[in-house]
Amino acid sequence: MSTAASLSSAGPTAGPATVPKNVRWVLLGVMLAMLLSMLDNMVVSTAMPTIVGDLGGLEHISWVVTAYTLVTAVTTPVWGKFGDLFGRKSMYLASIAVFIVGSALCGTSGSMGELIAYRVVQGIGAGGIGAGAFALIGALVPPRERGKYQGMTASVMAIGTIGGPLLGGFVTGHFDWRWAFYINLPLGLLALVWLWRKLQVPAKRIQAKIDWAGIGLLTLSITAIVLAATWAGSTYAWGSWQILSLGAAAIVGLALFVQVEKRVSEPLLPLSVFTGHRNYPLAMVLVLAAGVVMFGAGLYLPLFQQTVQGASATNSGLLMLPMMIPVVIVSTVAGKIMSATGKYKMFPVAGTLFLTAGLGLLATMDTHTSSLLTSLYMVLVGIGLGFTLQMAGTIAQNSVSMRDMGAAMSSVNLFRTLGGSLGVAVFGSLFTRAVQPALPAGGDTGPNALRGLSAGAEDAYLTAVTGGTSHIFLTAAIVCALAFVAALFVIEVPLKKAGPPTPAEAPAQTTAETPAKATADTPAQTTAEIPAKATPETPAKAAVASAE
Repeated sequence: MSTAASLSSAGPTAGPATVPKNVRWVLLGVMLAMLLSMLDNMVVSTAMPTIVGDLGGLEHISWVVTAYTLVTAVTTPVWGKFGDLFGRKSMYLASIAVFIVGSALCGTSGSMGELIAYRVVQGIGAGGIGAGAFALIGALVPPRERGKYQGMTASVMAIGTIGGPLLGGFVTGHFDWRWAFYINLPLGLLALVWLWRKLQVPAKRIQAKIDWAGIGLLTLSITAIVLAATWAGSTYAWGSWQILSLGAAAIVGLALFVQVEKRVSEPLLPLSVFTGHRNYPLAMVLVLAAGVVMFGAGLYLPLFQQTVQGASATNSGLLMLPMMIPVVIVSTVAGKIMSATGKYKMFPVAGTLFLTAGLGLLATMDTHTSSLLTSLYMVLVGIGLGFTLQMAGTIAQNSVSMRDMGAAMSSVNLFRTLGGSLGVAVFGSLFTRAVQPALPAGGDTGPNALRGLSAGAEDAYLTAVTGGTSHIFLTAAIVCALAFVAALFVIEVPLKKAGPPTPAEAPAQTTAETPAKATADTPAQTTAEIPAKATPETPAKAAVASAE
């Protein structure tokens, strides 16, 4: 990379500036875009039976979801790195615009093939929304202050999880299914205009080479992983040559990706974020486990409640309330405690314990378990997610410099997506293996499977569903137990505060706009990873660097 590029890229390493007074209004626009992306997947899942009835193509229905999640996972780190290089505001606005265009195209679909192609466009935008949201939060709010705003993020996740199915059912029941996509247009435009006006970030383009080789290899690896997770146990057997080939492609692709990232001047995912401090990879383990729980519980808990406990499918969103309400409350309280004390290790440790206990209790459910008891178990899972999910992001944010914030925080979103994809794939295989023998040939595996079955066959099916869900929650509990071990090894590094950059983040070079100055001594830090010298920054420079 040229000297000019090196100088100009040094600026973003500064730490977060003082939190702006209107940060809640800015974050509200960021959260609106996040909600847009989360709601879409939930609404579309609810509307899929109606869509298939109109367009046909039942054999391709899984690709409506797979195409979206695959492209989202692939593009997330790319958007994150582009945000680091070219400015986070411009990249975030671009991703929202792409999502709006994709939504409009999906609404015009005349066939299942067109819908899948347009969902790819939507997925590209969703990857940027997920990557940019966490990077902007990390840039606007330092870790020490972030706890004050965790309730906003948790609320968005809860609204997306609960409101999506409810909104999807309302739209498909009272309007044409195309409005499941058209509803994104006003929300997306509102978020676009809101951020364009409120997020005042100077545009800045850095002259640097794009890591195209890294992008290609990571795309290959993630594609292989997601396809293997989607197809294994359903379309192809786990030991089939197709799945083994995908696994080999993923391993080889990741090995080559690591070699490329060591050599390029501006890597897509700087390996330093994984090797610079052990907290970052540990945070990724926590995020992966949380993704497994979020996706797995969100899919199979309502199925168990509808099939075994006779809950109404029309209120599927409300079935998740016992789990999601504690997420919001606990995340908010834990965030305030973290901001007041600067302590955070205790939360992921407690959170993974709650997750392990709650999922272990869910694994004990049988055909006689009451809805009330299930709800109590779900509360434990919700408390665990509230302690773990947002704290893992804060730990990751506190482990990297501002220069790599976009790439690092996009990895958080990537690992959450991959955790969900892998979890759903394994859970689907466990559930199908348990339930399929109890059904007549070609039988359904959903709540409608009980129709037409004799009393004996119905009991056998309900027992099989209970066994399948028990295996799912037991597997998830084991994953969370491993995450608990990872949480124990987290080092409680002091959280970065607002104001001038900490010594760990001070740029090694002066910025292109500022003449070189002598370094000033700063107090030595307690951690071995933090040097004792730093280059002073003016508040204006720090503000631009943090927003960028």
